[in-house]
Amino acid sequence: RRHIVKMTNHAGSGHPGGSLSATELLLTLYYEHMNVDPNNPDWQDRDCFFLSKGHCTPVFYSVLAEKGFFPVEELMTFRDVDGRLHGHPCGEHIPGVDISSGSLGQGLSVANGVGLTAKLDGSNRRSYCMIGDGELQEGQVWEAAMTSAHYNLDNVCAIIDWNKIQLDDFVENVKGVKNLGDKFRAFGWHVVEIDGHDINAVNEAFKEAKRTKGKPTAILAHTVKGKGVSFMEDTHDWHGMAPNDEQLEIALKELA
Repeated sequence: RRHIVKMTNHAGSGHPGGSLSATELLLTLYYEHMNVDPNNPDWQDRDCFFLSKGHCTPVFYSVLAEKGFFPVEELMTFRDVDGRLHGHPCGEHIPGVDISSGSLGQGLSVANGVGLTAKLDGSNRRSYCMIGDGELQEGQVWEAAMTSAHYNLDNVCAIIDWNKIQLDDFVENVKGVKNLGDKFRAFGWHVVEIDGHDINAVNEAFKEAKRTKGKPTAILAHTVKGKGVSFMEDTHDWHGMAPNDEQLEIALKELA
């Protein structure tokens, strides 16, 4: 979380709110469950992760750097014009990034492709996709959800960062996505609903996803946008705004 606020402060732009809400989810995934090798990021049988809500790169880059895919010091080149840590991830230039993303709604379709290929190849690789709750307003997500269930892709796991807020308002005020558990179950998915900031619960959810056979798993993670920084929490104001130097100092004290 300290990386997130420092990176966005340095750049003067970025998306801290949805990055702070996803921190426990990505940390637990990469440190406890993802079968990846930072020294061989293109390893054929690695697990894959797709950041469908591609604007939340501050948390993604932070986890990749701490995992060893590239130097932690490089985080402070975030959004620099000559750097490779763009505002949205670029799979061509950044080790550990499996897809360039940013246009919302597309990640689960790609995750399905990897999951289906793994089935055809007899590979044990798994495919994970993080989706924002506002992103669920995209029709392509639900077309992809049907595909996951149709092909019994039990190696596909969708992680819903359910922080209740999108770009400029609460999700329910823009276009409600309530009853998500019922929706995913109706589409043929196994559903696990958790507190997305409880690391033990997150860990158990990923274990359950691995144990589930015959259908994909959706982890519905209740989170708080801007989690950990008091003035960023539970507001759309910090969806895409960077802290100034004074705000950064306050945030870092709270995250100490």
